Amino acid sequence: MQKNNLLIEILTEELPPLSQKSLAEVFAQNISESIHNLGLSKDINYEVFSTPRRLGVLVKDVSFQGAIEKKVIKLMPASIGFDDKGNPTNALEKKLISLGEDLSALNKIQTMEEKNQSNLFIEKEIQGKKLFQEIPIILSHSLESLPIKKLMSYQLKDGWTTVNFVRPMTNLIVIYGDSIVNVECMGLQSSHHTIGHRFSSKENIIEIKHADNYQKIMLETGSVQVDFEERKKKIADDIADNVSKINADFHALEDNSMLDEVTSLVELPKRLIGQFEKRFLKIPQECLILTMKSNQKYFPILNKKNELTNYFVIVSNINPQDTRDIIHGNEKVIRPRLADAEFFYNKDKAYTLKKFSENLSSIIYHNKLGTQHDRALRVAKILTYLSKKLGFTSKVDFKDLALHSKADLLSLMVGEFPDLQGIIGRYYAIEEAHTQSFANAIEDHYKPKFSGDELPRDLLGDMLSLAEKTENLIGLFSINEKPSGVKDPFGLRRNAIGLIRILIEKKISLDVVEMIDVFYPSKGSTKSHELKEFINDRLVNYLKDNGYSSQQVDAVAGVMPSKLHDIIDRLDAVKTFTAFNESDILAATNKRVTNILKKYDVNQDTKIDTKLFQETEENNLYEALNKTSKEISGALKVNNYTKALTMLIELKDPIDSFFEKIMVNAEDKDIRANRHNLLIQLHKEMNCVADISKLSS
Repeated sequence: MQKNNLLIEILTEELPPLSQKSLAEVFAQNISESIHNLGLSKDINYEVFSTPRRLGVLVKDVSFQGAIEKKVIKLMPASIGFDDKGNPTNALEKKLISLGEDLSALNKIQTMEEKNQSNLFIEKEIQGKKLFQEIPIILSHSLESLPIKKLMSYQLKDGWTTVNFVRPMTNLIVIYGDSIVNVECMGLQSSHHTIGHRFSSKENIIEIKHADNYQKIMLETGSVQVDFEERKKKIADDIADNVSKINADFHALEDNSMLDEVTSLVELPKRLIGQFEKRFLKIPQECLILTMKSNQKYFPILNKKNELTNYFVIVSNINPQDTRDIIHGNEKVIRPRLADAEFFYNKDKAYTLKKFSENLSSIIYHNKLGTQHDRALRVAKILTYLSKKLGFTSKVDFKDLALHSKADLLSLMVGEFPDLQGIIGRYYAIEEAHTQSFANAIEDHYKPKFSGDELPRDLLGDMLSLAEKTENLIGLFSINEKPSGVKDPFGLRRNAIGLIRILIEKKISLDVVEMIDVFYPSKGSTKSHELKEFINDRLVNYLKDNGYSSQQVDAVAGVMPSKLHDIIDRLDAVKTFTAFNESDILAATNKRVTNILKKYDVNQDTKIDTKLFQETEENNLYEALNKTSKEISGALKVNNYTKALTMLIELKDPIDSFFEKIMVNAEDKDIRANRHNLLIQLHKEMNCVADISKLSS
């Protein structure tokens, strides 16, 4: 069967750089999967192409036509297909004609019994799908399925028809091997012609004679590297090679997301090195880096101490023989931006953080929660609480720290560069001779800002971050500003995850539930419970994202640990426990005990009276429990959760014997209550680390 590679290229006006790569990947996947699902390819095998002005895919080993399939088709009940004399009816004849058959196919008809009824069937060969017929449908469906956030409407050349796409389409290539596939899409007729680089292409119109030669021709003739990943690698390699030529100890700032964006902006990248005046290095380097990255898409160059140098990398889309004008032009562009930053920085130095903080009352945090000054005072109270709970003994004025942490909101630097909140505050605190820990805490209290972000550097930073996030969560939940659906305008999910990460990854022993109860405005309100559940839900998601199974997470979450510092140890213990053969039986037993105790009034005395034991199995379980509980208690004191859980295995045999011989709900109320009390103690030990009933399948 004939097989070739299929090339599709869509030429457009400039695509959005931040979504170009994902659009290309989805487009290529849609095309290749559709072809595979139609039986036109054995495997899903393709190459993706994307540049600022094109999306493309090369689907490999595509059949011209799918294989012939034999299909059994149900016709009708036999009573309708044949009359009393066994002759075919008009209904049967019409059905055969509709299938492309005639009465000569009667000998192919089979009768099968189904649900006490005889039905007629015929086996028919179905021709496979033809590629050239299916491509227009596949292409149209693939374009419609692209994840485009905002569609652009434009008119076709006929002047009447309006279509919608991410950007206007200007050309279409569909080639199967060396054959053009006739496709009309978005007012364009497919061909084997395309265009290359705007300035460097050797030919105005480039002819693609064979699908397999596309990449080579586009690079050699069109001066376009169509493969995104290869283009990205070339940029990264060129930057590394040329930066090291300036100084062996220098390196460009690594930023994969910006590298993706820059790769999406160029078709044939050319790396250039620019400079700015060294006097600008007196400005906080984060500001300079932000300016270069965000505004100009330059790669800052750092020394071996990760300190900013006055060099930067320009990735150009043009490659003239003399690059001095390009370099000079980019240096000229960046200079006024750096001068603005220098101006704001020098202006800010006329004030102190304390002076800035005195004006925090002018910034409304929330109309129901007051100003940033009000908020800082609430954070200070939580800080005082945390210092006592965590044994923080260093002399720090928590009110000053809380106010200083928000002081840079009044600075010109943060006003111009909002992403530098906290960072600028840290610089100013260091310049004002505050301790390193105090200054670091100002920056670190925003951490972690995103998934995978680093955590605060020390305990003071941990405390300020926890206090800030706790105040934010409590305050906004108390006024019913909680997230709904995908909307989370105040970043409360991020706050909760940040709080969880600090407590778990820093192993900070803090009772979250207790802290919420202490500072929640209305004690015992439903909103308080909602917040606790909200944090617990984020905890469950965080743990599942870190590789623990739903059962393991549900088991630990089932005991609602309010201290999160040891939750990973608990999960690891559960994981070890589940490896034992006895774990399934013990989990099922715990589930059974849980169900029994649900119906039992535990408000009465739960003391176990050995004199009320009627059977040996009761006493055996009691003695085993006493022995095991001592071992478990000792293990829990040193946080050896694995030992505590595995000790439960020693209870398996006495538990099995107990349930085989003992009727828990005895007729005598005293005996029944005593047996319930025995199960209460058993239930307590079995749930000492996690609710192992959740492990029951």
